[in-house]
Parts: sequence; C-alpha cells; structure tokens
Amino acid sequence: MKQTINARPLGRVRRRSVIGLVLSGAVLMVACGGDDATSDSTPADTSAVESDSMRIVSLSPTHTEILYAIGAGDLVVAVDSMSNYPADAAITDLSAYEPNVEAIAEFDPDLVVIGDDFTGLAEQLTAIGVGSWVSAAPTTLDEAYAQITELGETVGRAEEASALADSMKSDIDEIVAGAVQLPDGTSYFLELDDTLYSVTSNTFVGSIFSLFGLRNIADATEGDTDYPQLSAEFIVSQDPTLIFLADTKCCGATAESVAARPGWDVLGAVMNGHVFELDDDVASRWGPRLVEFVAAIADALKVAGSE
Repeated sequence: MKQTINARPLGRVRRRSVIGLVLSGAVLMVACGGDDATSDSTPADTSAVESDSMRIVSLSPTHTEILYAIGAGDLVVAVDSMSNYPADAAITDLSAYEPNVEAIAEFDPDLVVIGDDFTGLAEQLTAIGVGSWVSAAPTTLDEAYAQITELGETVGRAEEASALADSMKSDIDEIVAGAVQLPDGTSYFLELDDTLYSVTSNTFVGSIFSLFGLRNIADATEGDTDYPQLSAEFIVSQDPTLIFLADTKCCGATAESVAARPGWDVLGAVMNGHVFELDDDVASRWGPRLVEFVAAIADALKVAGSE
C-alpha cells in the first residue's frame, strides 16, 4: 500500500544539472526508438536529512491535509493546485495529474508526497536524487489510519500522527455507534458528478456508508468497475431512499436541482426531502476531515429517521 523511495539530498544547482541530463536522455531514447532507460543514480537514506529541516512537496490533497494536521505544515514548501485545505497551505500551480519533475525540483524538495503514482513520477524523482513517499487510496478505515501513521513516521511526526489516527478512530466509532438506525434495506445513491458517476461498496467511500448498514444501489450494476456511471433510468428504477450529492462544488448540484431533473420528482428521496448536499472535498479525502464526512452521513440519517 505504501512505498517509500529514499534518495540522497542534492543541492539546488546539482539537482538542476541532473534534471537536464535525465530529460536529454529521455529525448535521445525516444529518437532512437528505445523503450527502456537506465539510471546511474544511487538512492541513499533520507534519514540523513533532519526532519525539522526537511523540505516537503505534497502532490496529494489528502496527504496535504494530513501533513498540516500532524504539525508538519512548516516543512511543506509547496502543494499541488488541488490542495485547497487548510487555508494556509502552500498552494501552487503544480499538477498532481500531469506532474512536471523540473517544476517540482524548483522547490528543492527532500521529499515529494505522491498519491497513486500512475505516471511513474517516483522513479523520475529517484533519478534526480529526490526522495518520495507514495501511497494509493485506501480501501478500509484501518488502511487510512495506517497511512496517517506511516506518513507521520516518514516526516518525523510519528507521535502526532499516531494521536491523530487514534482520535479519528475514537470519534468515528462514537458517531457510528450513536447513529440513528434506519430500517433494513434502506438504500442510497452517492452522486460524484453531474454525469451520474458513483461508487460501489468495494471502494473506501462505499465502505464508510456501509458502516451505517445502508444498501448502495450502485452495487446492483454488477459491472467491471467500482466507479460505475449510472443512468437516470437505473436510478429511478432503484428509487433510493437517500441521495447524497458529492458534486456540490464541482457541478453546483443541489437538492433543488435534483428535484428538477426529468422524472426524478417521483423518487422517494426527493419527495421526502432526503437529498443531502455534501462537501465534495470532505467526501473524497481520507484525512483528518473524514470525521466530518462520517458525521454528515449520521446527520442525514437523523433527519431521515425523524420522519
């Protein structure tokens, strides 16, 4: 689940020189039709860098939130363009989806924190002597807690990270235990965007809803993806008891706009006022604000159970 790549810290001038060599080599390989590249860089232990002087670049909004929550914000010199929380995060125009090694290196980092490394960025960073910590999205709460503690250990904030994970676990357990219990079979639809993408219970987000014993209508698609795009006809046929909107920021979805969709006015969730607006970011990240997400679901169940 987690991969830590250690590399010897390089000075700014030296690092830029290495970048130039790597980029030139890549161009040469393409011109010659080669598809394999080798590197002479030799990774070394980043423990040689004092944690209090470590320079961190975060390319993951979730992990940015974690870094600041465990008291490592003063070590963060840059974060990607999507890392919009906390408000004082060192936001830049760096992209987590199309990362540019040279742009990242301009911040002279000792460590780059990466989410799911689908671009092979970690290997490119290793080639120029920059360490990286890679961790894909968790599938369970325990994996989320483990990520927090592992990241804390990596940046010299082990105790703070352990305390955060313990606090989150305690709060979430308390919220779930005190939540209103709706009848068996109570169903829900989680909307990720205005093209009706959703998630199954196999995903991390889906597992959070499962804590409350809710039935996910997306599970009925039985497709080959855990992020299915549903049709309006399918949603109407499933008639979910509850609808959760995780696209209020990206797409401007509201309870009113959902009720105005053709054919949706007959849904039980719409007629009973059980369409709940979520914060897109809170509903898609597994950092410290996960407690807020769990609480939002519990609040929705309280509303639904009071009628």
